[in-house]
Amino acid sequence: MGTFQGQIAIVTGGSSGIGKALAHGLCAQGATVIIADIQVEAGQRVVQELSNAGGNASFAELNVTNPQAVQDLIDTTVATHGRLDLMFNNAGVGVSGEVRDLTLNDWNRTLDINVRGVVHGVHAAYQVMVKQGSGHIINVASLAGLTPASYGVPYCASKHAVVGLSTSLRVEARALGVKVSVVCPGFIQTPMLTDTPGVNLSKEGTDKIVKGLPKISAEKCAQIILRGVRRNKAIITMPISATLGWWLTRLSPGFSRFVAGIITKRMRATRLLPESSSASQNQNKPA
Repeated sequence: MGTFQGQIAIVTGGSSGIGKALAHGLCAQGATVIIADIQVEAGQRVVQELSNAGGNASFAELNVTNPQAVQDLIDTTVATHGRLDLMFNNAGVGVSGEVRDLTLNDWNRTLDINVRGVVHGVHAAYQVMVKQGSGHIINVASLAGLTPASYGVPYCASKHAVVGLSTSLRVEARALGVKVSVVCPGFIQTPMLTDTPGVNLSKEGTDKIVKGLPKISAEKCAQIILRGVRRNKAIITMPISATLGWWLTRLSPGFSRFVAGIITKRMRATRLLPESSSASQNQNKPA
């Protein structure tokens, strides 16, 4: 019998990357999984994969920036299954580039999905779990929510918000029987790592930097997350390089900023000159 046998779980952003790996891990351990994603075809393919492997999964099209859609999904899940045990607020996006090159659209898209999308999931799931007197909300942030991270300032800001939301709600929710954890991965081998849009950046240059980063697979990441959920950890970090980076920031914030400055220098070397950047900027802008 699996660790999550019989539990009902929603995974937003479950069509790829960490979300997909979580869905596989949960199904393998006996959970019923609802994959909620804006990418319909990809999400349906994951459901088919899980069904073929003997898992119990379904797909729901969802835009997490729409609070009513998130509420409807939670209501439908509870009406169908009688409860909600696990809410993984995993959907997220990023944009790379210097703040001087970013537009308000870059900021707003990142904050809408990464912060408001999580808030919508928390708000709807928490009401159900408080009534049940049980449940676990897992919000996926990033190492960038624990440490300074230039060349992704909107992303970093959004993930710091998710960490603050999660650690604060954990204290408030404890006496009501609801658990809250926040996941802070470092570099994970997912499409987001290589496909994040860059503004005024050389794709060749940034790919070279990404290639040299210490990474683990999405599957290994999901294993660590689910182990942390079982243990009800407040903050779940991985891989070990990310955990060390977090400890370093806590022990010596100044040295952490120094390391971030080195990374900034390397990233700045990939910045395109204004006269050569307009075409690339349009090409790399988020859709």
